[in-house]
Amino acid sequence: MNLDLARWQFAVTTVYHFLFVPLTIGLSVLVASMQTVWFVTGDDRWLRMTKFWGKLFLINFAMGVVTGIVQEFQFGMNWSDYSRFVGDVFGAPLAIEGLLAFFLESTFLGLWIFGWDRLSRRVHLACIWLAAIGTVLSAYFILAANSWMQHPVGFAVNEATGRAELNDFAALLTNSTAVAAFGHTITACFVTAGMFLVAISAWNLARSRFPEVFRPSIRLGLWTVLVASLGVVLTGDVQARLMTRQQPMKMAAAEALWDTVAPASFSIFTIGTPDGTQELWSLRVPRLLSFLATGTWDGQVEGINQLQAQTVATFGPGLYTPDIAMTYWMFRLMIGFGLLAVLVSVIGLWLTRRRAGRFPAWFGTVALLGLVTPFAANSAGWIFTEMGRQPWVVFGVLQTADGVSPSVGWASVLTSLIVFTLLYGVLAVVEVVLLIRAVRAGPPPGEPVAGAEPAPVADPAPSY
Repeated sequence: MNLDLARWQFAVTTVYHFLFVPLTIGLSVLVASMQTVWFVTGDDRWLRMTKFWGKLFLINFAMGVVTGIVQEFQFGMNWSDYSRFVGDVFGAPLAIEGLLAFFLESTFLGLWIFGWDRLSRRVHLACIWLAAIGTVLSAYFILAANSWMQHPVGFAVNEATGRAELNDFAALLTNSTAVAAFGHTITACFVTAGMFLVAISAWNLARSRFPEVFRPSIRLGLWTVLVASLGVVLTGDVQARLMTRQQPMKMAAAEALWDTVAPASFSIFTIGTPDGTQELWSLRVPRLLSFLATGTWDGQVEGINQLQAQTVATFGPGLYTPDIAMTYWMFRLMIGFGLLAVLVSVIGLWLTRRRAGRFPAWFGTVALLGLVTPFAANSAGWIFTEMGRQPWVVFGVLQTADGVSPSVGWASVLTSLIVFTLLYGVLAVVEVVLLIRAVRAGPPPGEPVAGAEPAPVADPAPSY
């Protein structure tokens, strides 16, 4: 019971924290790009865009920091045996992330916030770019740590101490799993940030609010979603083949493939028996799984039963399969929500292909609903990645059951799980209220131009 509660708590805090991370990373670069355009062109619209989207970025950044701190404390609270075993390895990228990347990010972000009227335009622009670089570096070091859990490299187990010890830091940082995950994660971050721009801009344009600001914003967001989605597909293809080599059980579980087959089809939707071991009906794409897993249309994909037998022969008796239903559906939800985001971007680009003309109100609703898609895809992808690794916390080295804290009782874990869940619920409400207020306030007014007529005041936003 203690193990299950500890896993639930880490899942709740991780998924909640990961709602903010992709948006923060993507928005940091987009806001820096907006300010760069203003710096180069002097166009006042881009300055207003920078300040408006920058404010939303800061709200989201603050929430990400708060939830991230709590997440890291759990390594010592609920997973002390895990921390004791991998601390010499896992601690290195986390320390660099905290001491280098996060300080770089937060320091220059502070200078950017308070330096609008105190720093030169060139220095001020450099601050937001350094903050954006810090967010990207933070992502890489965190992914390097997580990728070591997926594909441990550059270490040796000290038999005397029973601990994993790092002996090749370069191997940890250049782990093929980390490199592939970084590309996939960063492109997903841009999809998330792009859809954020699209949804809020579409809502405002549907009400004819500040079109001079939100029309270029929505175009930037739509192109970001479309191009980044292509990057997600390409990097996901690389990840799938890498995963098949390094964690074949995860790929087999993603398809609920019980027996080895060649060629292997990909099921879009399957109805099976309650125990998940028999297929009753399935809608399939022939040979697609073979291509995803091996890069060839007739490649062989190993099945769960065969991989279970191989793992038992290597590590001894035990159940080495993840939750098949969870893994299967998270993989499809990740892909499905990602495709919906692409669809929204294509529709939006068609509707906004002309500069003139009234923006259709119905697309404002579609875009707001579409805002859910990248967040849902990110969460499903993260759950798939972590659940598909089970029962290992460090793949092939340490099982999850062996990493939980032995001295922390189930009552303590349950209490903290309830407290964190309720607290995060309150923080979610705070986040949404702050974002809504900022969106309803709109962008700051433009700089007055000598001899120009005063701009008409936009109609107030309708109340919710």
